[in-house]
Amino acid sequence: MNFQQLRIIRETVRQNFNLTEASAALYTSQSGVSKHIKDLEDELGVQLFVRKGKRLLGLTEPGQSLLGIVERMLVDAENIKRLADDFNKVDEGTLTIATTHTQARYVLPPIVNQFKKLFPKVHLILQQASPTEISEMLLLGEADIGIATESLTTEDNLASVPYYQWEHSVITPQNHPLAKETDITLEKLANFPIITYHGGFTGRSKIDKAFEDAGIDVDIVMSALDADVIKTYVELGMGVGIVNDVAYDKERDYRLSQLKTGIFGLNTTWIAVRKGHLLRGYGYEFISLCSPEADIKQLKKVAYPDE
Repeated sequence: MNFQQLRIIRETVRQNFNLTEASAALYTSQSGVSKHIKDLEDELGVQLFVRKGKRLLGLTEPGQSLLGIVERMLVDAENIKRLADDFNKVDEGTLTIATTHTQARYVLPPIVNQFKKLFPKVHLILQQASPTEISEMLLLGEADIGIATESLTTEDNLASVPYYQWEHSVITPQNHPLAKETDITLEKLANFPIITYHGGFTGRSKIDKAFEDAGIDVDIVMSALDADVIKTYVELGMGVGIVNDVAYDKERDYRLSQLKTGIFGLNTTWIAVRKGHLLRGYGYEFISLCSPEADIKQLKKVAYPDE
């Protein structure tokens, strides 16, 4: 038994039992993948995959039991390397942050700037994705830290700490009738076409729930994945925007008015890591820069109790 065989088992499952895709992901040949699987099955004396001819259809019962052990062994192998790197290369390495456009564009720039001054030799990768994709990237080991409002706290295999709280703001062109209002209500908003986030992004569920609970029909004429797109079409006069309040910049968005209403409630953006994933020291420092109040000791205890 060797680690390459274990990687092949894991990757075959991740690629929905497609050996062509698994071999491509591991930069090896399909025949080599098949041989490694057969060799491991022969060594263990059990069949790990359900087969139909040469095709793999799924995992057998022993294969399902083995998969969890394989995942843990590979994670621990990666943790051993990270632990060694923490002692040998304290201020060098790579840190991958998976986050949404809103966080990457409006919230993280000063944090990233400060982090790079502290750790100039750390290669920082910002991966923009949806909240669901961010969770998946963490679980698959494709990201070290995830930052989003949705999804991160509902996954049992992730440990999370609160980052910051925020509210939705209404944005309009400067000459819009609502721009002169001092008391914005759901009823008043519903008189205009709405442009806001796509479902699953940046608190969209709270926007929908607010109108639904009030029994108000609203015309959402356009949904977008990020605030920059929303602001562009609001500026064109196509509707009234509802965005994360941090997405409004008074200097850059001088053609728009921001109306803070408080009618959609508070949202919390979270920082998460995968349980069992040993984060390098500078990774925890990044989290501390984001949220100085975060209980890093507790996060470590939950994420990696054996550390």
